[in-house]
Amino acid sequence: MATEATRGARKDGTIADVFTTLGPSANVAPLPARFSEVKKDVLLDMGVAPDTLELAWKGVLKALEPRVQEIISQGGNIIPRISYGEVKGGLSESQRDAIRRTGVVVITGGVPKEEALRWKLHIKDYIAANPVKGFPPDNIQAYELYNSKPQIYARTHESLLNSQKALLSLWNSSTSFPASIDFTTPISYFDRLRIRTPGDRSFTLGPHIDGGSVERWEDTAFRRVWSKILCGGQSGWETFDPFDATWRVNARQDLYNTPNQCTILRCWQGWTSMSSTGVNEGTLRVLPMLSFATAYIILRPFFKPRSIAARTDRSLEEIQNVSLAAEDWELNLEGSEFPGSVPGKTQELNEATHPHLRLAETMVAIPKIEPGDQVYWHCDTVHAVEGEHKGKGDSSVMYIPAVPLCVKNASYLHSQRVHFVRGLPAPDFPGGEGESGFLGRAAPHDITTQQGRRATGFEPFVATSDVHAALVEEANRILFG
Repeated sequence: MATEATRGARKDGTIADVFTTLGPSANVAPLPARFSEVKKDVLLDMGVAPDTLELAWKGVLKALEPRVQEIISQGGNIIPRISYGEVKGGLSESQRDAIRRTGVVVITGGVPKEEALRWKLHIKDYIAANPVKGFPPDNIQAYELYNSKPQIYARTHESLLNSQKALLSLWNSSTSFPASIDFTTPISYFDRLRIRTPGDRSFTLGPHIDGGSVERWEDTAFRRVWSKILCGGQSGWETFDPFDATWRVNARQDLYNTPNQCTILRCWQGWTSMSSTGVNEGTLRVLPMLSFATAYIILRPFFKPRSIAARTDRSLEEIQNVSLAAEDWELNLEGSEFPGSVPGKTQELNEATHPHLRLAETMVAIPKIEPGDQVYWHCDTVHAVEGEHKGKGDSSVMYIPAVPLCVKNASYLHSQRVHFVRGLPAPDFPGGEGESGFLGRAAPHDITTQQGRRATGFEPFVATSDVHAALVEEANRILFG
C-alpha cells in the first residue's frame, strides 16, 4: 500500500479563513486591473461576441423573475424531501426532476435516530478529552475535527453510501469520455463537523458557493463548464446542464492554494444531522433554483447598472436600490469587478452584489430535520447558514458530501488516507498537527465494512462495468502501487 503523502500541507487555520464574512473585516478591496483582462480573455477564448452575451443576460433576467416568485410563494416546501426507503427502491423521474431543478434534497430516515445521537455523544466525549480547535476560538461552533470515530462510522455507513450513489446517478459526462468518471462508486471526502449552540450568532455564513470564486472564470477548464451560458445567446443558456461533469473533472478550483478550498470533483455537498433542528434553529439555507441562479451568477461580472456606471463613490444604499430592469444594465468589459469574488476565498453573494436573485426573500431554510437525516446540495447551489440559532437544543451535523471515483479524486484519496493514518487534517483543510496526539481518534481498523474500506481507500475498487475497468485499474495503481 502506498503510504507517502503526495500533497504539501496547508497552513494552519479554521473555516473562517475562506469567508470574508467570518473574518475581522467584511470590507473587500477592489480586484487588480488584470481581472478586466480576464473578462476579455473569457470571451476571446470561448468565441463569445458581446452582443451574444447581452442576449443571454436579457434572457436570464426575463426567466429569473417567475422563478423568484415561485420560491417566495412556496418557501421551504419547494425542497424535495425523500425517504431513504424511496432511495433504496429507486428515485422516480419526478423526484429526480425536482432534485435537478432545485439543486437540493433532504433524505430522511437513513440512519436510525438513536445511532446518530450516540455519534454526537461520542463526539462530545472526544472533544472533552482533547485540545480541539475551531471557530470561533472562544466558543467553538465549527470544529476542526476530521478523524473522530463517529465521523468514520457515518462516512462509511451503508445508508449514506447508498444515498450518495443514488444522487451521483443524476450526473453524467460527455459521451466522448464516459470512462473518465465512475458515478456508481462513491468515495469518502473527509470534512469537519458543527455543533452549534442555542443563541449563537458567530457562525453566520452568508450566501455563498464553495469550490473557488474567480476560478470559475479565470481557469480555462472551469470556464468551459459554462459554455452554453456564455455562448448560447437569449435561450441557449437553458440547455446548460449543471450535472454534466465533463469539464469539471479537470477544473482548478484552487488557483490560489488556500486552506478550505476543495480541489476534487465534489458533485454534492452534504451533511448528516445529529440533532432535531428546524427553521430559525441555526440550520442551512439554500437558493433552490440551480440552473437559473448559476446562469445569472456566471453572467453577472460582465454587466453593471447604468445609473451608477460612471461613479466610483456610490453608497451602499445606491447599490442596493439599483433598477433590476434589463434595459438599465450594460456591458462591463473594462472594469475589473467580479462581484462577490475574492481570490483565495469562496464565492460570496448578497443583495448588493447579485440583486436580481433577491436573496433576502429567496434563501429558504431547510425544514425540520431529525437525527440521522441527510441533506445534499449541488456543488453550484447557493447556500448559507442562518444568522442566529434561536432554538433550545444544539444544531449538529457532520459534513459528508457525495464524491465519485475518478483519477483526480483517487489521487486525493491517497493523500487523505495518509493524513488519516497520521491523525492529520484532511489535505484540503487547514494544516498543523491536527488530531495526531488525540486520545480516542479513529484508526483504519475502525472501518469494518468492505464498502467502507473501498470508499476510504483501504481496499481496492472493483469495476462495476467494462466501461470503467481502465479507470478502476488506474485508481488502484495510485492507491496501492
